This record gives sequence, structure tokens and C-alpha cells, in this order.
Amino acid sequence: MIKTVSTLRLTVAAFLMLGLAACGQSGSKGTIKVDELSEGKADAPVTVVEYASVACPICAQVNEKMMPAFKSKYVETGKVRYVYRPMMTGNAAVAAAGHMLANCVSRDKALTVIDSIMRAQPEMDQGGAPEQYANARPVLLRIAQSAGLSEADFNRCVTDPAGLNTLNELNQQALKDGVTGTPTFLINGKTVQLSRYEIDELSAHIDPLLKK
Repeated sequence: MIKTVSTLRLTVAAFLMLGLAACGQSGSKGTIKVDELSEGKADAPVTVVEYASVACPICAQVNEKMMPAFKSKYVETGKVRYVYRPMMTGNAAVAAAGHMLANCVSRDKALTVIDSIMRAQPEMDQGGAPEQYANARPVLLRIAQSAGLSEADFNRCVTDPAGLNTLNELNQQALKDGVTGTPTFLINGKTVQLSRYEIDELSAHIDPLLKK
């Protein structure tokens, strides 16, 4: 079932209450850099945009089962440009922390961080109610450190008011654009409906555009 999007307003307090941030000295990294996260040729004939959340279990399943085949078949061959756009579905604070973390690392590592967080959902969910991600902080910190950030960098990154404001703006814009849940796919600007989230279903929308 698709994760629905709700209007939200994230604050630094939300992260502190969930224990995602801890005291630490400032470091030299951890600054939010908002650029569109994309892979593939900029002039590819087809652009596929995915609205997803690192705290959305369905998105994690799609990331594991469909996206590797999609990227191998279309992105790595230069046929499709893939764009990832964050949404705050699922546990909003954890989703925001994960996406802010991706925006703090170098561009070449950002989508790898997104992938790592999605794959770590079961680990983050240990020790608490389903989808509350009681174990989120140590898992996100480990992923941050594997991408070159210190603990101080991580703390600053996930509590940066400017980064939170940016995510709120992106979330509100997606709502205005008619995105009502995750995962949602747009192909050359048109929303497509997927029910099984399998590569053949996505290919049915992409392949006709490649023949034009």
C-alpha cells in the first residue's frame, strides 16, 4: 500500500525529542547542500522522477527489488535520467534526518546514503513499535561515518534549521504538484500508476518513449 503524504512542519525539537541528535562539538562538515539528486545522462531522452522516503517501507522494497534492474537497464545505458526527490512519509523525523544526511555528504555519495538508509530500515526498527525506528540514531550515525562525516558533523546536519526549512518547502511543493503518496513515479513529467512495482511494469511506460 502506498504511503500517503500529509502536511507537516518539522522542527529541530522533533529531532531532539527522538534522540536523533546528541551534544557534540562542531566540525568542518555537515552543511546542507541542496542539489537535485540524479543519475544518468543529463540529455537522456527520458527522465524518471521518483518521490520517495527513507522511512517508507514500500519505498525500501522498491529500492531493493526494482531499482537495481531499472538502473542497469536504463540509467547505466544512457537511456534514462533518474531523479530522486525526498518526501517525509512514514516517520517524518527519521525521514527528514535521513534526507538531510544525504544532503550533507558529497554529491557522489548522496544516493548511496539514501540506498543504505532504506536497506537499514529493519535495523532502525528494532526495539520499539513498528515504523517508530527506535534504533534510528546509531544506524544513521554509522551510515554518516561511512560517508566521511564525524559525529559532530552528523549532529549539526540533522538539526540544521536551514536544512529543515528546505525539506519543508520541498514537501509542500510536492503536495502542490499533486504527489499524494510514496513511492510516486513521474516519467517525462507525467505521473504513472504502478501497482506491482516491478521492472516490467515500469518498462511498459518507458519503452514506448524510447521509440519516438
